[in-house]
Amino acid sequence: MSELLNVEDIFASKVFTLGKMKERLPKGVFKEVKKVMEQGGELSLAAADVVAKAMKDWAVENGATHYTHWFQPLTGITAEKHDAFVTHPDAEGRMLMEFSGKELIKGEPDASSFPSGGLRATFEARGYTAWDITSPAFLKEDATGVILCIPTAFCSYKGEALDKKTPLLRSMEAVSQQALRIVRLFGNTEATKVVASVGPEQEYFLVDRQKYLQRKDLIFAGRTLFGAPAPKGQELEDHYFGTIRERIGAYMKDLNVELWKLGVTAKTQHNEVAPAQHELAPIYETANIAVDHNQLVMETMKKVAGRHGMTCLLHEKPFAGVNGSGKHNNWSLGTDNGVNLLDPGDTPNENIQFLLVLACILKAVDTHADLLRQSASDVGNDHRLGANEAPPAIISVFLGEQLEDVVKQLVETGQAEHSIQGGKLMTGVSTLPDLVKDATDRNRTSPFAFTGNKFEFRMVGSADSIASPNTTLNAIVAEAFCEAADVLEKAENFDAAVHDLIKEYLTEHQRIIFNGNGYAEEWVKEAERRGLPNIKSMVEAVETLTTDKAIALFEKFGIFTKAELESRAEVLYETYSKTINIEALTMLDMAKKEILPAVIRYTKTVADTVLAVKEAGADASVQEDLLKAVSGKLAEARAALLKLEEVENAAGSIESQKELAFYYKDVVRKAMDELRAPVDALEMLVDKKVWPFPTYGDLIFEV
Repeated sequence: MSELLNVEDIFASKVFTLGKMKERLPKGVFKEVKKVMEQGGELSLAAADVVAKAMKDWAVENGATHYTHWFQPLTGITAEKHDAFVTHPDAEGRMLMEFSGKELIKGEPDASSFPSGGLRATFEARGYTAWDITSPAFLKEDATGVILCIPTAFCSYKGEALDKKTPLLRSMEAVSQQALRIVRLFGNTEATKVVASVGPEQEYFLVDRQKYLQRKDLIFAGRTLFGAPAPKGQELEDHYFGTIRERIGAYMKDLNVELWKLGVTAKTQHNEVAPAQHELAPIYETANIAVDHNQLVMETMKKVAGRHGMTCLLHEKPFAGVNGSGKHNNWSLGTDNGVNLLDPGDTPNENIQFLLVLACILKAVDTHADLLRQSASDVGNDHRLGANEAPPAIISVFLGEQLEDVVKQLVETGQAEHSIQGGKLMTGVSTLPDLVKDATDRNRTSPFAFTGNKFEFRMVGSADSIASPNTTLNAIVAEAFCEAADVLEKAENFDAAVHDLIKEYLTEHQRIIFNGNGYAEEWVKEAERRGLPNIKSMVEAVETLTTDKAIALFEKFGIFTKAELESRAEVLYETYSKTINIEALTMLDMAKKEILPAVIRYTKTVADTVLAVKEAGADASVQEDLLKAVSGKLAEARAALLKLEEVENAAGSIESQKELAFYYKDVVRKAMDELRAPVDALEMLVDKKVWPFPTYGDLIFEV
């Protein structure tokens, strides 16, 4: 019998929560900290010293020896440099443990060794980390020991944002300020800010670690670069929500415990559609904390998997032919006095504030569909978007029958007299209750779907940081709110003006609404007719960051400067090229050193068998056919290998990062596909005992 687990006792036990601050800080200091957290401003150095000591004492009591400024550079993962609390020994040789307010507030990591897109030259090393007081410090415990982690932003010596958090925090302030103007117009004088809330659902794969270590592609690229499909995939739809196997269940249990200790509200766990694929979903929370927690979720998933003899794969498409992994980003806006701006109520046709917010969001998504698409683009996601488990690359908004009907009424007549109600679902069984239905169904093919009181941005990739999509969402909605408030604050007749503005926005931007099948070819044609952008790859999406429209948007709200946007574009091009380069070199390495030698040995075995059978006077036609088929595919593979080697070497002569990225997309990836095809065919022909690494069947069905 397993030991009893008290979640209430362990939850946030490794977090320096507001409650722990209240217990350990003097009332005046706690009041100052809370004021800065809620209203902004700068903590006095005296108060910072008190907080630092209390934080250090708590951490040391829990076994900590070091602290780190934990930040999120443009690598997409987190970074940390550990410093011990130790200082010079005193006169009697005793070691003192100290941590000052200055050390809490500011750190100075090397800024030249992280991606900067040209903002930092190699010789310009100084950068700063700044404490994000709104995201609580926490303890990480592993073989390194116990480390106090202080969430921070990361900027260059000249103040440019070199991380994911700084722009996110800027965007949160922007959308709060502009949304507050909207709620003020509707008489809400109590709210002091509007908070963007996020709940990211995280999909992932688990594979046996020993099998993982036998595949260089998984080790170096995070995905299989070769692999024929297993006899069974996901076609029986028997894995989704299926019974969780013991080994996986033990992993999920330990994962939950670790996350709960870190204050992550891990709530939902289940098997996903593909074999060996699973999902974890938390309860929504403030956007920057959700971003921090999602990074911790991904890191903890990998760490806990190792303890169970498994490896967690977060790549968007680790296996061809079965579903890849995404990260559904559930986003909403609410005032600090408890009003959800995206709650339509029972009669949304009468909820004017909601209709204005909805109209502004539709306008934002339509106007900046290209930027929203870019915010969810990464190298791995190119393999996933548009496939049967993910939304298409075309941005559209699903509203459902109820809201679509309300919008239609407003566009046609300027008035919405009624709204469709959900009614009851009659089960037809006397012992089962009749169920109250929602007013609308869900649409899994929509990239941006309204789901009752929030929007679900389904395009985000499983390995990607959710900071970029939420920064973009906040920014584009802030702009729409700002433009609406500019009009309405000057209106002589507010009621008439708000009705006119809602109708205007819905009429102008109704093309973005699509409730149908996003996978259908007909939708691609219809979207083109509507003039909606269809940006098919990460590389094509990058240039949307540096358009005049994007620069004007981000500079207006102080989220990015033009230089910061240009630097991010450069980083993205460079990241794409480096990623595909690693994949291409890995393919060459596997093909040269493992696959071709194994197949050549096998052809010799078959050839010897042919001769032996003939010498025995028997029919060797079956063996000859096999030898011919294997030799033919071997020749194809060899030719494709030489072609990939040639185009890979040619990449070295391209100096422009943009040109190089497009070269890798259009030329190198094509050559990679051409090498994979004959190799995967060989896997189906060659004796399994000869094949040099685990197959798809071994990896996804033997976990």
